[in-house]
This record gives sequence, C-alpha cells and structure tokens, in this order.
Amino acid sequence: MKKTRLFLLPTLIASTLFAANKDDASLRLEALSKLNKTINTVERYYVDDINFTTIINKTISGLMQNLDAHSAFLNEKSFKEMQVQTSGEFGGLGITVGMKDGALTVISPIESTPADKAGIKSGDVILRIDGNATIGMGLDEAVSKMRGKPKTPITITIVRQGEKKPFDVKIIRDIIKVESVYSKIIENENILYLRVTNFDKNVASKASEAIKKNPKVKGIILDLRNNPGGLLNQAVALVDLFVDSGVIVSQKGKDKRENSEYKASKSSTITNLPLAVLINGGSASASEIVSGSLQDSKRAILVGENTFGKGSVQVILPVDEKEAIKLTIARYYLPSGKSIQAVGVVPDVVVHPGKVPQSDKDAFSIKESELKAHLQSELEKIKPQKVAEANKTTNKKVSKKDEKDIITAANINEDIQLKTAIDVIKVLKITK
Repeated sequence: MKKTRLFLLPTLIASTLFAANKDDASLRLEALSKLNKTINTVERYYVDDINFTTIINKTISGLMQNLDAHSAFLNEKSFKEMQVQTSGEFGGLGITVGMKDGALTVISPIESTPADKAGIKSGDVILRIDGNATIGMGLDEAVSKMRGKPKTPITITIVRQGEKKPFDVKIIRDIIKVESVYSKIIENENILYLRVTNFDKNVASKASEAIKKNPKVKGIILDLRNNPGGLLNQAVALVDLFVDSGVIVSQKGKDKRENSEYKASKSSTITNLPLAVLINGGSASASEIVSGSLQDSKRAILVGENTFGKGSVQVILPVDEKEAIKLTIARYYLPSGKSIQAVGVVPDVVVHPGKVPQSDKDAFSIKESELKAHLQSELEKIKPQKVAEANKTTNKKVSKKDEKDIITAANINEDIQLKTAIDVIKVLKITK
C-alpha cells in the first residue's frame, strides 16, 4: 500500500510541468517530490492512525493558513457553515474575528448581540474557547467552535490590553440578526447621526432613505466604529452618495482579470452636507474603504482611532462539489494609491474612547438652570393660563420623544468621540 501511494503524485507532477524552462521544471519536480515523501512518511510513522485523505486535507489546510490570515481550506462542514452564515441568520455570539500577529483577535462585536452585551471589545485576543487553546487553531475552526445552537452556553478566555491576566467570559449563544443601518437626530444640534453596523445588501438604500428623510439637517455623522465590513458594492455605493467624481477604490491582484476600478457617479450623489466619520480599531474591510475613500477625496473628516487594516479580497474557489478554498486574490487601494492592508486608515482627529471631561462650567450650568426655573415661575404669575398651556405642549413633545430616534445630551457626554465629531460638523458648517 505504501509503495502504491508513492506513485499517486507523479500524475499530478506530469500534468503541472508547464514551466517555461528546464530549470523551472526541475525545481517544481524536486519540490513536489519532497511533498510526496513527507506525506508518505507521516502516513507510515505517525503515532496515530490517520488516513490518506485526512493527511491531504491537513496539508491543504496548513498551506492556506500559512499564506495569510484570511485564506482557508473549507472542508464539507466549513463550507456548509459558511453558507449558513451568509444566509443572514445563525446561532452564535455576534463577533467578527480575524488572525492578527498569529492570534485569534476580535475585530469587533456586533451591536446588541450576546458578545456585545457581555462586554467583548475590539482588540480582545481569544485565548481559549470552552477550554480549547486557540494557538495554532485555524480561523474557520475557531469560528465553527464559537457557533452553535441558540441558548447554549460558551466560555471564552480573553486576553485584553491593560488587564493583568486572562479572564473568562460566559456567553449564551443566540440567533444573530443585525440591523445594518439606523439613524437618529442629535438633540439640539440638528445633525443626522447615521450608524452602519455592517455592509449587507441594504446599506446604500437605507442610508439614502435616511438622508432624504432629513433634508434640513446641517451635517451628517457617519458612525463606522466596530463595523467589520461586508459587501464591496455597498461600500462603493455608500461613498457614491457623498462623492460625485473620481475613483472610490481599486483592487489589484496577480491575475489582471481581477483588477478593477470603481468610480463615483454624479447621478448617485444626494448630499454635499458637511460630513464627519467615526472609526476605530474595529472598523475593517468595507468600513476602511468607505472612510479612507472619503478622506482621500477630501469629503469628510475622520474622527477616532486607527482602523483594523484588512484591505484584501477573498473569493471562494471550489475544489470539488463539497469543498472549497477561500483565497486572497487581490488587495484594495484607496484613491491616493495607499493600501489598507495591515496599515489601516489613520483618522484626521485622533480621539480615544471615553466620557466627555466635565469642567467647572457645570457649576454655572446648575445655577443657570435654577435661574430659568425661577424666571419660569415668575412668568406663570403674570400669564398663568398661557404659560401653563405652553408647558403642557412642551411636556407633550418631550414625552413623545423616542429614544430610538434621538441622541440626547446625556448620550453625547458618554461618548467623547461623538462629541468631537459634532464639533467638527460645526466647524465645517462655519467654514463652508
């Protein structure tokens, strides 16, 4: 049996010797011979019984894993799970992960999912999944272990910058349904807040709808924080709502057929309002294309922290009917020619997350509010009926305010990055 196996690869060798010269052919033959000998040695001497198909699958998996952090071998199980994920509803934690410096790293928690509610943060390194070490574990294997039936528990061990030692986080899996776009008005500022959580097929249309619904706002804040990316065509279409000409993004690979350039169209542009974009370490892929392109075209001011740095293109290529490989075939390039890969997008205004610092002005604010209350009571003495009616109307408006549609001053005080973006819009409005 062993001798027979030694002759399984020469057929492959013969069919792939298309090198331009003899030296090239010899090198390929030598390399394939080394692979053949290694496979047969493992099959013959490895301590556990392992069949030939498993060895080949592990060989392919190892090759893909060592190309880059995003390429992978999808066996039958992984291929099915990937199809489940793209259907838009699955049992899981609600985090997007990637390999960074060889470690399984959280790109971002998805808003309002179990992981988000459990306090998982962008940049967290997942050391163990239910006690299984992730060191040496492939990305797809790790994702597979974290997925599962809704309402089932899972414990992940986290290493976080600033924490002295790893700690466990217990999470209950749930069906992951994501609202990709929602909008709010920032109270007392007349600024539209547009949040994009991921780039599904509805992003451009929903964003366009929100902008058209609010034509009288004085500016727009586009929040891409902790947005792990998604569909390229939606990233391009979103930029096109704000930019009327020039290159939005291009992609280049070894195969020139994969090279393409996406340009803005004046007919798709719907607003020229001042624009600020919020980004952080959890903004990846499509988010980086949008923010980087808007920055390069001088259309927006970016506020926050450096983005994740995933600027490569992956495609699924079938190996057979049940298995496939996910392969990096190109990289994205911004209008300036810069690559996003491993570098990310650098904000114009660097602001780390946190609350808005409170100053001595607060003392004055309290006195001012007391003064207003006093003046209000004095007005009631003069025209009690009219003032009472005015108060009734005001109170009625306040009571009907839906928190889903409004960002309050209290919300802003909890988010200094958002407060900075509001200030940016005010400056842009003045200088425009």
